[in-house]
Amino acid sequence: MLESRKPVILIFFYTIGVIYILRLFYLQILDTKYQSLGALNSIRREINIPLRGQIYDRNGKLIVANEEVYDVYVTPKKVYPFDTASFCNLFNITKGFLDSTLTAAREYSKDRPSLFLRQLTKEEYASVVDAMIQYPGFTFEQSFFRTYPGKTLANALGYIGEIPQKKFEEQEEEYYRKGDYIGLSGLEKYYENELRGIRGVKFTLMNVKGEEKGQYNEGKYDTMAVIGQNLYTSIDLELQQLADTLFKNKVGSVVAIEPSTGEILAMGSYPTYDPSLLSGKAFSKNYTVLSRNPDRPLNNRAISAFYRPGSTFKLVQAAIGLEMGVITPRTSFIGAPTMFAYHSGPYEAANLYNAIEKSSNPYFYNVFRKIIGNNSETSPYAQARVGLETWGEIVSKFGFGKKLGIDLPSETKGVLPDVKRYDKVYGKNQWKFSNIYSLSIGEGEYGVNVLKLGNLCATLANRGYWLTPHLVQKTGVNKENIRGIKVETHRTDISPRHFEEVVKGMGLVVSNGTGRSAQVEGIEVCGKTGTSQNKRGKDHAIFIAFAPKYKPKIAIAVVVENGGFGGTASAPICGLMIEQYLKGKVERLAYKEQVASTRWTTVAGSASRTTTTSTPAKTTN
Repeated sequence: MLESRKPVILIFFYTIGVIYILRLFYLQILDTKYQSLGALNSIRREINIPLRGQIYDRNGKLIVANEEVYDVYVTPKKVYPFDTASFCNLFNITKGFLDSTLTAAREYSKDRPSLFLRQLTKEEYASVVDAMIQYPGFTFEQSFFRTYPGKTLANALGYIGEIPQKKFEEQEEEYYRKGDYIGLSGLEKYYENELRGIRGVKFTLMNVKGEEKGQYNEGKYDTMAVIGQNLYTSIDLELQQLADTLFKNKVGSVVAIEPSTGEILAMGSYPTYDPSLLSGKAFSKNYTVLSRNPDRPLNNRAISAFYRPGSTFKLVQAAIGLEMGVITPRTSFIGAPTMFAYHSGPYEAANLYNAIEKSSNPYFYNVFRKIIGNNSETSPYAQARVGLETWGEIVSKFGFGKKLGIDLPSETKGVLPDVKRYDKVYGKNQWKFSNIYSLSIGEGEYGVNVLKLGNLCATLANRGYWLTPHLVQKTGVNKENIRGIKVETHRTDISPRHFEEVVKGMGLVVSNGTGRSAQVEGIEVCGKTGTSQNKRGKDHAIFIAFAPKYKPKIAIAVVVENGGFGGTASAPICGLMIEQYLKGKVERLAYKEQVASTRWTTVAGSASRTTTTSTPAKTTN
């Protein structure tokens, strides 16, 4: 019986086999939809690079734009022997450049296009395009380079450049080609995915002579390039440019924040550079020059430099002391033991307001001593350990010792001294208050950047909370598809009423104390001077301020390296920037010129100041 069914079974399997073979023949030979596009020499695959998104300030002014250019690519497998002398003359290149570039392209891939020549202008492209029929294997792609109408904000904006080899090899999806541009720093790097857009692809049929014969498969596989999203920043371009003017001949940084939103109004790192230097054909040459500059203009000091906060940190100590209840605004430390001398006599320690106004070291030494001792431990070693842990938990809520989360790469978290640090230095249970008292006045083992100081000022302006600082308000290709940036609110958990007392003291600093140079007519400015100790040369000058006192609209931190006193070097810059932002212009033009012309330089380990006009009297912090 089985023998009688055998022919039927064999016919069945043969029929199935024939059906599969015919189907495979149709899919692989007859139906072009399933053919590998990259394997067909008669099809040219062209990448369409979309324009990169542009960058605007808060008022719609253009900060970063694009200029269209053309890049030349070469596919070695398609290159045939040609007149190299004529080719080199056409593009104004040397034979050595031609040979080395072709060799590198062959080593990369004989079948895939490699970048041969970058950034031909429209005029250059027009002068050579007709002659390229003689040189198969060479193709053009429309590209762009960045231009900077605002001529400012170089460090925050960042720059684009050729994709690094490691980044090229590690990309999860094959998006970038060798030689493609990518954001390498600043906003250009942080928002790379938004700015770059989506690339398009076009497939064109070619004959054996390299002539176009129309679309492949009626364009079914072509995709359109999608332009990159624009960045709409919170930067006030006029305020930013004023900061650039005021920081001429100075080293340091400034950060201005809108307290109610966390938006960055200005961010400067000085000395700076013209951002156009790192755009275009001269990128490598200019980058080398800038990277060798001893003043490090490529470093964004606003988010990466380390300073001690100095006397500005006394405001944090005051808020913590009030919240803990170890002091009241009327608490006096006249006659109390201290490791510091008075600036202007014992009366500066009469109460909290006097102490902030006169920046009293003895007062805040005693405040910190009470904070550290505010626990049940009887051993001075255990008391300091527990006290520092409690203090550190509160201070971290101000953003110290961690990254604030700004939308820029390379932000440093800084240093907030803790128990582990002192255990490592002195040994466990081998240190006490007398080993850490310098923390009381913002000296010692701290490390903060200018962004953190600006954020501290915004926290004080808000009476106890801060929003994640950010440069970009929203992104989108046009007004119809704009998306806002989500921002997190952070709370110090200290009562606003305690901050009100601290703010009263800050008002006295500007009206009658060490920060008088920050006064602006008709505006109530609250601020605090600081001096950051510096082992190499004169101390760094710090000033933080916000205005107006109620419903504040701007908070600023300024650090002038080797400036000495915050009230002399940094407060005038704060005052003028507040005037510009709140009044829409600087009315004190002579004073503006005076501040801008003041030069702070470090010479042989000491600092000197030169100016064409008189400067404000020196003050202590």
